[in-house]
Amino acid sequence: MSHRHTHTPAPSIAPAYTGRLFMAPIPRLRMPDESMDPQAAYRFIHDELMLDGSSRLNLATFVTTWMDPEAEKLMAETFDKNMIDKDEYPATAAIEQRCVCMVADLFHAEGLRDDDPSSAIGVSTVGSSEAVMLGGLAMSWRWRKKVGDGWRQRKPNLVMGSNVQVVWEKFCRYFDVEPIYLPMEEGRYVITPEQVVAAVNEDTIGVVAILGTTYTGELEPIAEICAALDQLAADGGVDVPVHVDAASGGFVVPFLHPELRWDFRLPRVVSINVSGHKYGLTYPGVGFVVWRAAAYLPDELVFRVNYLGGDMPTFTLNFSKGGNQVIGQYYNFLRLGRAGYKQVMTSLSETARWLGDQLRNSEHFEVITDGSAIPVIAFRLKGDPGYTEFDVSHALRSFGWQVPAYTMPDDAKDVTVLRVVVREGFSTDLARALKDDTLTVLKNLDELKPNGHFDGVRPFAH
Repeated sequence: MSHRHTHTPAPSIAPAYTGRLFMAPIPRLRMPDESMDPQAAYRFIHDELMLDGSSRLNLATFVTTWMDPEAEKLMAETFDKNMIDKDEYPATAAIEQRCVCMVADLFHAEGLRDDDPSSAIGVSTVGSSEAVMLGGLAMSWRWRKKVGDGWRQRKPNLVMGSNVQVVWEKFCRYFDVEPIYLPMEEGRYVITPEQVVAAVNEDTIGVVAILGTTYTGELEPIAEICAALDQLAADGGVDVPVHVDAASGGFVVPFLHPELRWDFRLPRVVSINVSGHKYGLTYPGVGFVVWRAAAYLPDELVFRVNYLGGDMPTFTLNFSKGGNQVIGQYYNFLRLGRAGYKQVMTSLSETARWLGDQLRNSEHFEVITDGSAIPVIAFRLKGDPGYTEFDVSHALRSFGWQVPAYTMPDDAKDVTVLRVVVREGFSTDLARALKDDTLTVLKNLDELKPNGHFDGVRPFAH
């Protein structure tokens, strides 16, 4: 009589997705009843995230998708640091203020002293979105103080182009400020000094000018806008401050176009926001807002708390946030320095201009911006080839590329463009591959002529 022996297979030879992992789908909308092995939990999540595709091929986003391994290691080592706990983490707090000083110095803020980090007035934020809110609030409260006790019977307004990022619309809605949008037109996708002067009035808290627009990457004429407002005030008109939204261009223009006057060298500019996680070259999300001097940040907006172990000022919309993004930004500032940032931005601009030239020379596209202002290329199809920019965008996804197509803002909504953001990690060789795939897509579309079949599919165009 023989005996049958049964035993559990060794984990080293058990099938990965039957013996070692579950035989049924994991719950999606409720917590599982039982715990699971950490390797299994990792594998389930890791595998699902494969469906996202490659962030490196996402040319829709300005957000950084590659950093040095040493930066990644530093950021991983500081995941547990809470930026708000400045008394508990004094080294991290000191690094944050150093970053603020470096940003303020880059933008030529007033009264900076090498021996006094508190001479720089600003704060790190969760991207430029929080920075925009803080800059807007400071202008709003300074307007209140200027008009006096009767401000509650008046409606403050903010003058800006219809090309602003949506966070400005959010600011106006959340804080009850009337937005005055200056329209675009075909062939002009930035605001003009004449538009600004005609729009401002006694209830205007400020004017927003953009250094690197989301739609095309263009630089608005900030010096000319300030000069027009200077003349208006000198002639007895309203005296209105300017905030510069440098989310996209703040870490590019000082290195590519150092002679351009757009920052605190213009006395009318009172505050600037910038995204560290865009061309600051740091993983999301980190940003900064800085003021030209302490007088432009109202004391009423700064809170003091002592329940974290020490008396400290705080001016943020959120409270807790990870300190590791600030550490990553500080790594970039030290690692690259001004020479390194200039080299990176020059390389990105050259890649963008090469790709812009290739698209223009293909005779299929009209290039609106060629990457020379900041490394962003905006382009549109010539004529009526029987398909639209949305069809091109959709077809490129089959090659793995995410190239957004979108309509321009008021009053240029009849214009549709494609946009490529050239970031660190996007080499000229990848640009060549994108150009080749684009020409293949156009050849296929010439045969199919879907005539706008994919116009309703609009990728995220932040």
